[in-house]
Amino acid sequence: MGLRGRLLLAFLIPTLLVLSLGGFGLYRASRNVLEEELGRSLAGIAATVSSQLKGERVLSVEAADAQGEGSRTWRSLTRELTEVKDRTGVRRILVVDSERRARLDVGGSLMPMTEATELLRDGTELKRVFAGELASSQVLFQGTDGNFYKTGYAPLLSDGKVVGVVAIEGSAAFFGPLARLLNAFVGLAVLTLLLLAITAVLSARGVATPLERLVSAALRIGGGDLSTRVAGEATLEIGILARELESMREALESRDRQLKLMLGGVAHEVKNPLGGIELFSGLLDEELVAASPDVAEARSHLTKIRRELQYLKRIVEDFLAFAKEQKLTLTPLDAKALLDSAAQHLAGEAGGKSVTLEVDAEPATIQGDGSLLTSALVNLVKNAVQISTAGQRVTLRGRKANQQYTVEVRDQGPGIAPELQARIFEPFFTTREKGTGLGLPLARKLVEAHRGTLTLESKPGETVFKLMLPLE
Repeated sequence: MGLRGRLLLAFLIPTLLVLSLGGFGLYRASRNVLEEELGRSLAGIAATVSSQLKGERVLSVEAADAQGEGSRTWRSLTRELTEVKDRTGVRRILVVDSERRARLDVGGSLMPMTEATELLRDGTELKRVFAGELASSQVLFQGTDGNFYKTGYAPLLSDGKVVGVVAIEGSAAFFGPLARLLNAFVGLAVLTLLLLAITAVLSARGVATPLERLVSAALRIGGGDLSTRVAGEATLEIGILARELESMREALESRDRQLKLMLGGVAHEVKNPLGGIELFSGLLDEELVAASPDVAEARSHLTKIRRELQYLKRIVEDFLAFAKEQKLTLTPLDAKALLDSAAQHLAGEAGGKSVTLEVDAEPATIQGDGSLLTSALVNLVKNAVQISTAGQRVTLRGRKANQQYTVEVRDQGPGIAPELQARIFEPFFTTREKGTGLGLPLARKLVEAHRGTLTLESKPGETVFKLMLPLE
């Protein structure tokens, strides 16, 4: 995750947790307090109603008492309870006997002697009431009108014994303001989070953008671009990083420039006399051709001189090729033709050692510099041919897969010792007496300039250099 994302989360997650947990906790606490207060209030009303009723009079009400205009007792009790209901603003007053059969139901629809099945939900509370205690329902229930209600209970007494229950249903009207309070809190939380998100984004931009510029500059330097300056930054700490990175770039650029000048000067100073030596050795060879046979030994020395000259010339060319910054001329290339061309360069040398050189390449098109890629492949094939002995085979295999073209240069030589494999691509490292140690490093440098990779796998009897290049 990027720095912007981390800063944004660092701002928002703690705030979100505090607001959500705190808001939910406050909501639940407020609701519980209001529910308990409503339950106590309803139970208190139920106790007041119970104290005004005579148990034996209530138990005298039968089903027939509510028929027609109703009996005098039923009308009188219903009128008293209706006055209490209107005065207190409760929703319903229900009086049941010990078998939970309705005797009076003001605000409800139960007829006398009908079982009040809705009271089954509060079985635990009713046990306490029949034991002589006040109680209220533990949970709210939703009425047919969609509103929430709660019930308070009180025992109905006759001669000191509990003969029934007075139930008072009241509306949980506090849910409206409480819900509005919750909505307001949610809105405030969203607004707070939005403001914090904006603050976090601005803060992250102020920190991340300069750091991203420094990362980009570091990647450029790591990729070999030592000429582009590192811009300064306004922030104190990041500005120090920028200045130190620019100092490092300048030091690397100076060192690189000096190295190139040194290599170029050495090559220039060595190449000129080499050209003169090569010219005069050629003239001497022409003169010796016409001389007497006694000069055979001189000609042998001359052959050695020319061989050493070729070796020195190759060293200079390798030094120059390795030190020079490669400028690519990218064109579409036929991968199979590229492998065939590299094999043709070494066909003579392979034939002279009785080494079989084979090419097995799938056709494909890659984007690259033909001469530089050919040079890299020739270096790999040349190493394979030189390490091989008569009767062995060197194979160039090319395959395309996953938007890449893979070239394998495989030989059947003795392999490379594991302790040497880690150093095989180091400049100037060689195991051959007449090697410059620049062939493989130069090959890797050329491949990486094409955004490719060059790796090695080796064991006794088989060595494989694997070159991977992106397809066009």
